[in-house]
Amino acid sequence: MTERQTKILEMVNEQKKIEVNQLSETLGVSQVTIRKDLDALEEKGLLKREHGYAVICNTDDISNRMAVRYDIKVKIAEKAAELVSDGETVMIESGSSCALLAEYLAGKKKDVTIITNSAFIARHIRESAAGKTVLLGGDYQKESEVMVGPLVRKCAREFYVDKFFMGTDGFIPQAGFTCGDMMRAEAMKNMAESAKHSIILTDSSKFAQQGVVLQCRLDEINMVVTDTGIPEDARKILEQNRVAVETAK
Repeated sequence: MTERQTKILEMVNEQKKIEVNQLSETLGVSQVTIRKDLDALEEKGLLKREHGYAVICNTDDISNRMAVRYDIKVKIAEKAAELVSDGETVMIESGSSCALLAEYLAGKKKDVTIITNSAFIARHIRESAAGKTVLLGGDYQKESEVMVGPLVRKCAREFYVDKFFMGTDGFIPQAGFTCGDMMRAEAMKNMAESAKHSIILTDSSKFAQQGVVLQCRLDEINMVVTDTGIPEDARKILEQNRVAVETAK
C-alpha cells in the first residue's frame, strides 16, 4: 500500500464519508489518481465507494477495524511474522492485526499452514495462500466473520501448535487483556489450549481501552507484539509478569 493510500484511509476513517474532489485537493493529485487508489482500497475491503464519495465500512465490520491505523498494524504483522518459520503450522484468531499477519505469511512464507476460526482470514488470503488454510467449525458471527461456540473447542483440540496469535480489545493492568465479546473470548481461550505459546498482536491504542470480558490473564500469555507507542507503565507491568514485549518500528 502506498503512503497516499494510507493517508486516504486515515481521512475516510476520520470523516466517515468524504468526496473524491476533497481527497484530490487535499492530497494534490488528480481525481483519476484518487479513483484508482479507491478502487485498490475497495478491492482490499478497506472502504466502500459511492458515487463521488469514499465511505467507511460498517463500524463493526472487520474490514473497517483493519483499516484503522492500518500502516501501524502492517508493521506489527511484519514483526510478528519474524517469529514464524517456513513450513510451520500456526493458529491465528480473528483480530485485524492477525488478519494482516495471515496475509503476510500467505504471501511471504513458504508452506505455512494457518489454522483459524476466522472466515474473513480464510477469504482474505484465498488468492495468495501458498501454504494451507484450515478453518475451524463453529457458530458463525456475521459482522466479524468469525466462528465461535463449542465446536471451535472441539475442532481446536485436534491440533497442537507452537504459536497462537490473537488480537485484543483492551488492557487492565491488574488483570490482563480484555475482549468486547464473550463468545470470541471463549474461542480464543479454547484455541490457546492447543498452543505452546500465546501471543497478543495489538496496536498501542488498545492499552488505553478496556473490554468487558477477561480474555486472558498475564500469566497465560508469552509475548505481546505492538508498536512503539505502548505506554511505559504497561510495558513494565508486562515485563514484570514475564511477558516479552516486541515493538514494531
